[in-house]
Amino acid sequence: MRPEAVELGFNPDELRFLRKLNRPAKIQDFLETLPINFESKGETLMSPRRVLQERCAHCMEGALLAAAALAVAGHKPLLLDLVTVEKDYYHVVAPFQIAGFWGAISKTNHAVLRYREPIYKTIRELALSYFHEYFLDDGSKTLRSYAGPFNLSRFNKKHWATSEEDLWWLSDELDNVKHYQILSQKQKTSLRRADKIEITAGKLEEWKR
Repeated sequence: MRPEAVELGFNPDELRFLRKLNRPAKIQDFLETLPINFESKGETLMSPRRVLQERCAHCMEGALLAAAALAVAGHKPLLLDLVTVEKDYYHVVAPFQIAGFWGAISKTNHAVLRYREPIYKTIRELALSYFHEYFLDDGSKTLRSYAGPFNLSRFNKKHWATSEEDLWWLSDELDNVKHYQILSQKQKTSLRRADKIEITAGKLEEWKR
């Protein structure tokens, strides 16, 4: 068994299941079967173990589960934080490398901000691939910075993969790492708004409340 998989702390049944998700595409396919966690009983940040138990996830919970599954499959468990203006919602994905190129696994309820094939040379390229899909209902584009790759391995002793408690401390850790700006001040003032058809497509939802 890979050392990373042992350190995550999953039980034999959990590991048996996760080993079936041995490629990024399979991990993404599994995430697509999980309903969105609308947090109807209050905000959550469930560990991968709890996501497997509850069978639902929001974006960061999905990214954490994907990172854990990637670790079991022999990849590094990584996160990529995508940060927007205050009016919009941040997004977190699980990046991975194949033959030196970056891709990402993503849990979202919309037709955009989804899976990325491993075709990007750098993490910045990968982050920028989400820029034109990230806009408000008025068409204004909102993605401003990114952080990553954020390696979860250093938190194995804090049981990020199997904790029964919400992982708010991990969210804080991610917030506090260095983020890289995407736009200059001049670029921010000259952005074209998304077209009406893009806005309409952006409102499509996979799971209903």
